[in-house]
Amino acid sequence: MDAADVSRPDAVIDLARYPLDAPDDPRRAEIVARCRSDLERDQYCELPGFLTEAARARAVADALAALPRGHDNSAERNCYLQRTGDPSLPSDHPRNIMLSASTRMLAADLLPPTSPLKTLYYWAPLQQAIAEIVGEARLYPNEDPLQPVNTLCYREGDRSAWHFDSVNAFTMTLMLQAPERGGEFQIWPNTRSDDDQRYDQVTRVLKGEADDRIRTVAREPGALCLFRGCNSLHRVSPVEGDRLRIMGVFVYETEPGVIGDPQVNETVYGRPTATV
Repeated sequence: MDAADVSRPDAVIDLARYPLDAPDDPRRAEIVARCRSDLERDQYCELPGFLTEAARARAVADALAALPRGHDNSAERNCYLQRTGDPSLPSDHPRNIMLSASTRMLAADLLPPTSPLKTLYYWAPLQQAIAEIVGEARLYPNEDPLQPVNTLCYREGDRSAWHFDSVNAFTMTLMLQAPERGGEFQIWPNTRSDDDQRYDQVTRVLKGEADDRIRTVAREPGALCLFRGCNSLHRVSPVEGDRLRIMGVFVYETEPGVIGDPQVNETVYGRPTATV
């Protein structure tokens, strides 16, 4: 695939299926309305077949090329993203149940300027459609050199343990390559609320007790997913097999000019700012 091809949104997104660049097309309004409804009800929504196959293959190739320069982000933490528990609480309290997580993170500056993920991320019609879906007047690109659009790679045994997101109003991911087995995205919608931590419910999930509210979201390659993880426990189950699970991750802001905390960058990307 020619590098110039993926600089065009029509070569990256299946616009025949998702006409986000046509504000008067009734199908666009239907897509936005469905996604808003799904997100409100289930705390996640999905757009299958969003990425063209050529763009998906190019994004995978970009990730594999950058993989040696990525950062191994492995940690023991509780579901509140804390690396230490609370000794004043019982040992089986959710804040004292530590879980293992491991991924390899590729920061935005490791992806080439011609990356189809960057074409997608900076495309104004997509930003507007996502804003409408999540209920914001407008969204802005993150201006940190590492954070805006990055790639998560999971090798055999890697996982994202059960957790709540800390401050993200929503998370936007794009499945680029599925593993041979495992690597399933699971979510328990509305595990807690702003007014009730529901520690008993959280504990049952962390201990692996079956619950019919845990949903496994099928993520076919090329599918875009939005979810709200602040009050919904979610995870990626351990990956099995030699084929990497590769995800694009997009970070938008509700105000312009946002640059990330260098300490957060150091933890997530292994360095405070761009070095390449």
